[in-house]
Amino acid sequence: MKTHVKALVVGGGAVGTGIAYHLAKAGWDTMLVERDELTAGSTWHAAGLLPLFNMSYATTHIHKYSVDFYKGLEAETGLNPGFYVVGNLRMAQTQDRMDEYMLYSSVAETAGVYHEFLTPKEIKDRWPLVRSDDLKGALFHPQDGYINPADVTQAMAKGARQLGCTIERKVQVDAYRWTGSEWVVSCTRMVEQGGRLVPGEERFTITAEHVVTATGNHAQRTARLLGIKIPAIPVEHQYIVTEPDPALVEWRKSNPQHPVLRDADAKWYVREERGGWILGPYERGAPARFLYDVPESFRADLFPLDLERIEAEYMSMIHRIPSSETVGLKDDFNGPICYTPDGNPLVGPAPGLRNMWLAEGFSFGITAAGGTGHYLAQLMTQGEAEIDMASLDPRRYGSWMTTEYAARKNEECYEHVFILHHPDEEREACRPLRTAPNYDRQKALGAQFGQVNGWERPNYYGPVDAPADYDHHARSFRRAAWHPFAVAEATAIRQTAGIIDATAFTKHLVRGPGATAFLDWFTCNKLPAVGRINLTYALNDNGTTQSEYTIVRLKDQEYYIISAGAWTAYDGDFLLKAAEDFMGRGGGYVDIHDVTTQWGVFALAGPNSRAILREIVKDADPDTVLGNKRFPWLTMRNIELGMCPVRAVRVAYTGELGWELHHPIEMGRYLWDLIWSVGARHGLKPVGARAQNWLRQEKSYRAFGNELGRDATPLEGGLDRFVDLGKDFRGKAAMLATGIRSKCVTLLIDGPADTDPWGKEALLLDGVKVGRLTSGGWSVAFGKQIGMGYVRPDLAVPGQRLKVRILRQEWEAVVTEDSPYDPANARIRVDG
Repeated sequence: MKTHVKALVVGGGAVGTGIAYHLAKAGWDTMLVERDELTAGSTWHAAGLLPLFNMSYATTHIHKYSVDFYKGLEAETGLNPGFYVVGNLRMAQTQDRMDEYMLYSSVAETAGVYHEFLTPKEIKDRWPLVRSDDLKGALFHPQDGYINPADVTQAMAKGARQLGCTIERKVQVDAYRWTGSEWVVSCTRMVEQGGRLVPGEERFTITAEHVVTATGNHAQRTARLLGIKIPAIPVEHQYIVTEPDPALVEWRKSNPQHPVLRDADAKWYVREERGGWILGPYERGAPARFLYDVPESFRADLFPLDLERIEAEYMSMIHRIPSSETVGLKDDFNGPICYTPDGNPLVGPAPGLRNMWLAEGFSFGITAAGGTGHYLAQLMTQGEAEIDMASLDPRRYGSWMTTEYAARKNEECYEHVFILHHPDEEREACRPLRTAPNYDRQKALGAQFGQVNGWERPNYYGPVDAPADYDHHARSFRRAAWHPFAVAEATAIRQTAGIIDATAFTKHLVRGPGATAFLDWFTCNKLPAVGRINLTYALNDNGTTQSEYTIVRLKDQEYYIISAGAWTAYDGDFLLKAAEDFMGRGGGYVDIHDVTTQWGVFALAGPNSRAILREIVKDADPDTVLGNKRFPWLTMRNIELGMCPVRAVRVAYTGELGWELHHPIEMGRYLWDLIWSVGARHGLKPVGARAQNWLRQEKSYRAFGNELGRDATPLEGGLDRFVDLGKDFRGKAAMLATGIRSKCVTLLIDGPADTDPWGKEALLLDGVKVGRLTSGGWSVAFGKQIGMGYVRPDLAVPGQRLKVRILRQEWEAVVTEDSPYDPANARIRVDG
């Protein structure tokens, strides 16, 4: 047996074999080890569905790759993966569900996924066993269907072997040790003993430059062995198989198989199985299992069935397929399926570790296996994937994550598989958890909160006497009930003043004798002088944007750097590893601390913001302390507001006169009350994240995770003014070599009267897709819809007319100049 390889994959389910195949295909010497038999985990009892439907741009690409890849496996390996291309019919009982499908249609169009819309009559004409008189319609994917999970796994395993991969079964990993250049993986040969799999006497080690864990239900054990947190915990999933349905048997004598049927409003999927039906519900109350460990005795085992829990879903299947009412049950399954708190798998670098890669938490592992292998192999062998994988990055969860949080959120995620996925959806489980000191003050003002990295953050301020479930009912795929509140908030910032709680911002302190040289190499813009700030970008080695930072220079070798609140662990891990690399090459010592929870942040902005601060600032000359001479735009000053010391940064993400007020977090309630004690008479209004999102688009301010990501360079993002080509920085050569494949633009849109773009829509020219939106919303300054996105470089010119697809219709859009609102920044720079 081999004892040294380039890459070791741990886990022999569909995901693990898909990764091993693609790493071997990329030319890496690869080995896969599996503690039992291939497919022994959740793979063996999976229903094998291959749904292309997904609201995530990255995940849609992953699923599409899998579906296309599986179709060629037999020709390559000689093994039939059992792919039945029967299609996938998603039925809608309500207009809301049809609106969801129309929004999904936008995502599918941008990713090149073919789909059709069907009327109730068309459904009934094609599949007469399906009741459709109470449906609004359906979305149909004719190119997907279902596959045999064991067969596709074995086909990928054979393909991997043909490409040189070694696969070892009955090998358990017991420990990982990093030497500084490779992983030493301690293993035990497992043996059969009385029907159980137990550790044998044989112990050995495998050394590997890279390790990928795809351990499925065993993710918590993997987390302990690695000393990290992995919020992947299984949830029970039941499905039942019926006896043959005589009506179906008769119909099939002269017709092909039904597509996979999904009645999302009834929370189930159904497909044919040997003349009968498989029903798979996503019901309420399915419990998380294996919170700490999979029992040693649990192999290809199942849990007892709980039919009462799925009674409503079973009855709704009978309603939708009336012929199934008299059919008996033939078989049942209740097995563990892994989930994560947001439903997306964890794919990418393990936090704090070198050359350790995670592929965990797959609730749709069969669908994702091929695509995950493809894009993760790109990430590992080429440094980056061709799509932005940040939304799947394991580092999107921080060290605050606990087992209890992951278990309860994963249960909620399971239940929400078929819940309407509004773009403005906020889920309620495990909240509130992380709160700023002024949380109760905001709640009393009518704040409706969202959750960002566990933090409670106001999305908008609704009625002060709103019921607890107000926001749940305020959501929509069209212009929602919260829209007027956000309009009022945005208008206040443009006309008077608004205050935004930005405490969730990520903050790091970077200092030490090597700090300046490190940050100069780490970021692409000039470093600011002491007391000043700069917006800058950190690139990866492939020259695309890894993250965005606002750098505040406190001292010659001390910096306070601010980044997006959703990406604290992601940014911190990238910073720390980059600093280690820098010091390893002989650079000076760099000390980095995450100080996110030490500092609260209020963003005060609007024409009256200076007047508000002037009333509460304590200074020998309060009339000049906030003026342009003493406190210019893009500077930081330590000031005192009442009794609160404040690190004030003169910058505003909304494009108005304003300051970010960074304060000791324990003084947050005091400072909030102090500002409000004078703010009301200046027209101050509390403002949430949704209004801020609209306002920043009026200024063409890019957002990380939307316009900024690992699939575009800063130059493609239109950020030339923040790139200093006169210095050397990480990723510079790769960035220049990439060139301009597409360009970020801002568009004003004459859209429908009741709907704004969400940032998922296709951009068209003469009916042909030429780009996509990455952000969208309503502009109070222009009185119409606004969006940002990427188009072909030749179309990225002001005045270029395009179309945006919203609700399946094309609407007029025009490319504007960058920062269409106040392009000269006169309002931000105004003196007083």
